Order: sequence, then C-alpha cells, then structure tokens
Amino acid sequence: MVSDINDQTVQRKEKLAKLRQQGNPYPNDFRRDSCAKNALEQQERLASQAPETRGDEIKLAGRLMSRRIMGKASFAHIQDESGRIQLYAQRDRLPDGQYNESFKKFDIGDIIGVIGRPFITKTGELTIEVSQFQLLVKSLHPLPEKHHGLTNVEIRYRQRYIDLLVSETSREVFRKRAATIRSLRKFLDDRGYIEIESPIMQAIPGGANAKPFVTHHNALDRDLYLRVAQELYIKRCLVGGFERVYELNRNFRNEGLSTQHNPEFTMLEYNEAYLDYNDYMDLTEEMLKIVAQDVNGSTKLEYEGHSIDLAQPFERLNMSEAVLRHNPKLSSTDLNDQKMLASILLTHGVESDSGLSVGEMLMLVFEATVEDHLIQPTYITAYPEVVSPLSRRNDDDSSLTDRFELFIAGRELANGFSELNDAEDQATRFERQAVAKSSGDEEAMFFDQDYITALEYGLPPNAGGGLGVDRFVMLLTGCSSIRDVLLFPHLRSDNNN
Repeated sequence: MVSDINDQTVQRKEKLAKLRQQGNPYPNDFRRDSCAKNALEQQERLASQAPETRGDEIKLAGRLMSRRIMGKASFAHIQDESGRIQLYAQRDRLPDGQYNESFKKFDIGDIIGVIGRPFITKTGELTIEVSQFQLLVKSLHPLPEKHHGLTNVEIRYRQRYIDLLVSETSREVFRKRAATIRSLRKFLDDRGYIEIESPIMQAIPGGANAKPFVTHHNALDRDLYLRVAQELYIKRCLVGGFERVYELNRNFRNEGLSTQHNPEFTMLEYNEAYLDYNDYMDLTEEMLKIVAQDVNGSTKLEYEGHSIDLAQPFERLNMSEAVLRHNPKLSSTDLNDQKMLASILLTHGVESDSGLSVGEMLMLVFEATVEDHLIQPTYITAYPEVVSPLSRRNDDDSSLTDRFELFIAGRELANGFSELNDAEDQATRFERQAVAKSSGDEEAMFFDQDYITALEYGLPPNAGGGLGVDRFVMLLTGCSSIRDVLLFPHLRSDNNN
C-alpha cells in the first residue's frame, strides 16, 4: 500500500513537471462567483421545471474529491468549505482537447476551477454541466482511500489538514468550537464585560498551581515564564476600576499529555465586582446553558453514554458531603482523621505523604473516590483553605474557602471562588507557597509582590474563576479526547517530526 502511494506521488510530480513547461502551474486568475452551498440552493427551483432546464452560468472552485470517467462523458465531485457538489463533463461541450488533455488527467485532490450551469439529473441530484475547467493547484499526494477514510488516529492529529479534507465530522467539530467561543464572548459582552489581553510571557507566573514553561529573553537577559493563568492580571484591572473583566486566551502548563490535558489550552477567566461565589455559580450555570442552546440548538447532551441536560439546576454539594455520599462507610469524624484518610487513599492506590494536612488529604480522597462519579452537573464547594491559595476564607469556618469546582461527566469544567482581597492574608499564603516551591513543589506559586501591592490599594469584593473551553467543547461535540477538539494538539515526537 505504501509503495502504491509513493508511486502515485511520483506520477503526480511528473505531471507537475510537464505543467511547468507549459507555464505557471499555480495560476491565481480564476475568480469564483458562487460556492457549492449557493448552487445547491437552486435545487428546489430547478426540480420544478422541465428536465432540460439549466440555471444561470456560475463559477465554482474546489478540491476534486471523486471522478467517474465514462468514455465521452464523466461525473465528478468538488468540495469547498460550504459543501460538495457534482459536476458533469461532456467531451463535445468542452473546448477542444480540454476533456482528454485536462479533465481526464486531473488527480483526486487537485484544486480546480469550473464554469458551468446547474441542472437536475435523472436521479434528482443538482449537478453542474461544465463548459470550462481550469487546474488551479496540483495535489502531489493521494487522499485517503474513500471508504476507509483516515483511520490512523496519530495521522489525524499530526496532519490535521488531511483529516479536515476528508471528514465532515471533524470540520463540524471545529465549526462548533468557533461558535462556542463566539457565544461565550457574546454572553459576557452583553453583560457589560470588558475583554483584556494579559502578558503571555511573565516575570512571575501566577493564578494557578502549575509548573510553568521557562524561556529566556536575550535583551533583558532574564528568564520569563509562559502564562499559567490570567487571573492575577484580571484582578489588577478590578483594582484599577473596571468591574467586569474577562480574558479568553491560551494558557501554558508544563504537565503531562492525556486525553484530558494538553500543555497549551484555552481558558476563559472572568471576574465581576460585588458578587460572591454563589452569584458566580448562578452566572456560570446561566452561561453554559445559553451557549449550549446557541451552539447545539439544545441544552441536552449525549456524552459517553450519559444523558445530560444543562437546563436542569446544577446540584451543589460541599466537599465533605460529596466524600461521605460516595464513601458510605465513613463518618464525618473520619474526615478529620489523617490515618483513616491515608488508609482510604491506599485502597485506591494513592500514597500520601505523612506531612500532608487533613485538608490536603481530604482533597486527594475527593479526587480518588468522587470526581469520576459526578456525571450530572455538580458544584463542589467548601474547599480546604490549604489547597485554595487565592480564595476568600469562609466566614463560618476559616479552614475552608468560598470556592467551587464544576464537574460534568466526571471531569472538572470550571473553578471559581469569592476572591481573596485581604492583602496580608494573601501575602501569608504566597509565603507558604514559596516555602513549598523551595522544598521542591514545582507547581507551587511564586511570591508576587506587585500583586500584593495592588491588593493594598484595594480590590473590591468580587468573584471569579475560569472555564476550560476545550473541555466544554468536548461536551458540546461528544468528543472523548481533548485532541479531537484542538486543531493542532501536542503529541509525542516521532521519527518524522
């Protein structure tokens, strides 16, 4: 099979060499005045007229996707972004020699321009009766075999351009991704939010516990870090007087690759003054419902065998309640027992450091025993303060924070909280993070003095957080891997890349 493909490539290059002898094989003088979708809209009108009726002459361009030669006449299909349409070519109705010397020598994958008139075939298919062809681009590689498509997943990801060429399903995924991003922006814009752009290269990365990528700026002769989150810059804007701020952009985290993680990913972070985390949960719930309706025409999703309706009120559970529900043999007293928590973790293959606090261990138990079971939209609240360095403490229990994470289909989709605006408390937490970093925790935060200074000027009460856009798109499109919703995902190297 590989040999056949290589032979085809050699033949196509030989054709290109001959075309070069005749002139420029990559002309740019063809101007289309229609597309496949526009032409197909004539179907109903022409179908109601006499069989010999022809529509007005149109000019189309697209990629040759199929061809069936039958002596003096042939059928073919070309594809442009709007769709696919059939062509009909007769030798005697084309300029001298064009049928034999041009059309019959085209290869599948070539990009061609056609001039012709639409009509309806006996089988009821709208077709263009071609009066003139023009080769616009020679394709030097054969497309994947028609009936089997692009079955190699690695090639689909590494050579997305081929995947898009042959798979309408893939094209639709990325149309929905674009629609999702438009809808998210519209929701926040309509609410009066201002969109900002924070630095991607930062002297101090912050806003999330994550290992950053490091680069070096030659002119400044200093290391800089790729952004891990937009949060701290958004809150600086709230200090400056903006009250509704968002950023929808890429973040970068130096972590492993999986079906759920890509080191470069799209995050929507949004903060609003004079809200608390309960208001923010309401806001996020409304946004997801509206965007799903906008993109899919429905709030109901089918995902990995589960029926999910974003229009239904999202359940809200605090972390302790969630752990007890999914570990019925435990009591509330057990949740403060380090030995008991360590034992649970061991039964799930998780080894815990003896130096971990009760809050840190409870978080690990939650991750090991609860997350995968949160299929219907569920807010988990009351996160331990020790694992929430940017969240406001709860007024009734200072060991907890006014924080939530949203889970759907067993995956975290969003994280938010009432923001910590006490500069002294934030400095203390940064100091604790800095100690952890110096002790080898690569995901711990840096101490950001400028951010502390900003807080000292006064950050209004506010709530904020982030939505994982890639994961949201996975839900809306039914994709199980994040690589299916990223046009160009990061992959492990192979011999050719």
